Amino acid sequence: MSAIITLLRRDLALLLPGAQRSSSLLPILFFLAVAMLYPFAVGPDAPLLAQTGGGVIWVAALLAAILPLDRLLAPDIEDGFFDQWALRGISEEVVVALRMIAHWLSFGPFLMLAALPASALLGIDGETLWTVELGLLAGTPGLAAIGIIIASVTVGVRSGGAALAGLLVIPLAVPLLIFGAGSLSQGGEGGIALTAAISLLLVAIAPFAGGAAIRASREG
Repeated sequence: MSAIITLLRRDLALLLPGAQRSSSLLPILFFLAVAMLYPFAVGPDAPLLAQTGGGVIWVAALLAAILPLDRLLAPDIEDGFFDQWALRGISEEVVVALRMIAHWLSFGPFLMLAALPASALLGIDGETLWTVELGLLAGTPGLAAIGIIIASVTVGVRSGGAALAGLLVIPLAVPLLIFGAGSLSQGGEGGIALTAAISLLLVAIAPFAGGAAIRASREG
């Protein structure tokens, strides 16, 4: 148990935004940049901004979650850390599960906080913002799970891995986007419940899929 706690602390230290890890702030800055630029693209149409703003926040959240995929697992694979953890009896599934938790903590809560100024920029009212926040709470763990699966699958790709990861993430995240953004126009509860169900399924699958992919890349 102490080894697992130490590993989780290490993952959090690597992924959480901080003064010495400016790249960790990129997903949040990207998210806010999309929220700031979208009103300029649409124009000063307040009703249109309010109607489409929630969907824009969801798309921005997806794109922000893609940014750190190239550093989720590849550095540890290259440095042989997974071999060391295996010798200590820590399976790939456990490592992937802990990394998924750290990945979500590094962007999920921060995106929910960033949604507050983003909603002001997009003219989203308080009730819609509450639905957006609940949707992000339900859906961002699923985005983290998809991210860790894709990072595991593409960990052996030497060139163009980041671009391939982005192409794979987007279609897998479509159900989360449909129900998450759709909850804004369907009363909220039904769409959020479906988003949470899909997210929980992805979270349950991710450690096993990621562990199998990492073993295949190490043995290949």
